[in-house]
Amino acid sequence: MKKILVLLANGFEEGEMIIPVDVLRRAHFQVDLMSIGSQEVTSSHGIKVSADRMWNEDTSYDAILLPGGSPGTAHLLEDERVLALIRRYDHEEKYIFAICAAPSVLAKAGILRGRHVTSYPLENLDTIFAMAHYHPDDVVIDQKLITSRGVGTAFQFAYACANALGADVSTLKRIMMYSGT
Repeated sequence: MKKILVLLANGFEEGEMIIPVDVLRRAHFQVDLMSIGSQEVTSSHGIKVSADRMWNEDTSYDAILLPGGSPGTAHLLEDERVLALIRRYDHEEKYIFAICAAPSVLAKAGILRGRHVTSYPLENLDTIFAMAHYHPDDVVIDQKLITSRGVGTAFQFAYACANALGADVSTLKRIMMYSGT
């Protein structure tokens, strides 16, 4: 069974975490929520979530997922442990999934040179993604890197992540009554 690590910081965007976690768990993957701070993590709109794990050095997963949100993304950007982990996952050619503002964390980690990405239309896009090929698409897949634009694209993003990991997304979409592409 493939394992996905979801990094949570206070201020994460609820839908960008809940929807992918729900889809990936329905696809029978192990998905663990790891807080970079305290056990209880508060979303950008005040919803409290209990993390499955606290930050530790055991980060042996097949994929990592970063939800966006404000100020959650800023907390991820400021945490050197997060940046180092992203660099390690990239070096080990593991899956890296990021949505909304979270692709900016990947840029700060320095893993986007020549890669194709998308994100929420942040200020200074040209500067943040100067080394990457930026696309205003809902979901962009570049080998084992999947990025998406925001909460409105969370289902597309989640299905793309599940598909990349080998799930039967057509069955998931049917069961979940998803009519999008």
